[in-house]
Amino acid sequence: MSKGKLFFGVAVLALIGGAVLFRSGVWTTESSSAAPAQRGPGQRVVPVEIAKATSRPVPVRIDSLGTVTPIASVAIKPRLETSIVGVHFQDGARVNKGDLLFTLDCRQIEADMRRVQAIIDGAEATLKQAQRDVERYKELVERNATPIVTLNNAHTAVNISRATAESNRAQLENLGVQRGFCTIHAPISGRISMANLKIGNFVRPADAAPLATIIKLSPVYVSFTVPQKDLPALREALMASTATVQALIPGEFNHPRGDVSMIENSVDSSTGMAMVRATMPNEDEILWPGTLVTAQMTLRTEEAVVVPSTAVQVSQTGSFVFLVEKGAAKVQHVKVERQFGDLTVIADGLKGGETVVTEGQLLLSNGTRVAPRGAKAAGPPKNRTGT
Repeated sequence: MSKGKLFFGVAVLALIGGAVLFRSGVWTTESSSAAPAQRGPGQRVVPVEIAKATSRPVPVRIDSLGTVTPIASVAIKPRLETSIVGVHFQDGARVNKGDLLFTLDCRQIEADMRRVQAIIDGAEATLKQAQRDVERYKELVERNATPIVTLNNAHTAVNISRATAESNRAQLENLGVQRGFCTIHAPISGRISMANLKIGNFVRPADAAPLATIIKLSPVYVSFTVPQKDLPALREALMASTATVQALIPGEFNHPRGDVSMIENSVDSSTGMAMVRATMPNEDEILWPGTLVTAQMTLRTEEAVVVPSTAVQVSQTGSFVFLVEKGAAKVQHVKVERQFGDLTVIADGLKGGETVVTEGQLLLSNGTRVAPRGAKAAGPPKNRTGT
């Protein structure tokens, strides 16, 4: 009798423990496996971020790596073998055309000029004496008081004196030109480099290094290359006067603008690229010769449908976006034309005004219920140009 009561008590305890475990969720295998079947894929709600596809004017642009090159650059070199006696500029300063830059020692040239001038004075005095002799010998020959040879010799002396004077005048003029080389003036306006040689140094025309270099900084060129496939569109833009260039400089938020001034007359056969040159006013001297910049060339502006680039997905069948229609996701295949900053230009598949998913696409399939977290229109691209 006691054994039966004991067995009954154990059975009651086992039932109570099973009930507790079931309520605590330990035995939930069947219920957890059955839950997805009860909810189904159509009942799952995925939180997503959305944006609007918009139709707006979009620039057709080509980006390329470019280099700033000066329009004019002059290396200052001496034309005489002499020494520097004066430097009249500060290193790196702006200079104007005609400013005095260097003064060279010209004492030897000035001494030669005085010597030649003395020879000229003597030749002119001899010439005057010879001319007086010619006049006197003419009278004597007319009276048969002297032979004709004496008159001829007097004419010869006149010619010799005149030639001596003319030759030395030419030499004096040459020395005057050389004396002018002793003062070196700026041939162009621009910014000058540091003086490579200072006062007291001996200079020669054969020296490899220039005394200084002047570079014209306003305006300047920005040279860059474009693929040959873009040349027809570029030529059309030049004919329509719509081609503009903006230079992006690392670390600089002000981006100079200019116009395309030249296309090279040939394409590099090894790269398939053509050189293009843009002229930048550069009045504030932001562009420094030799600087590497990103040249953004705008050919024209056209109406197009754009979406945030994060909305475009790629599969084996091509590019697509998820549209949000009546609270559900829908796959829409699109044709991408190009990138524009943070936006993607859609050539086909969207008309503008559609709501597209920009975040959360990994959990979506065709027909998945979605819960938008926010909607924002596709605005201007977030780039350094501010366009």
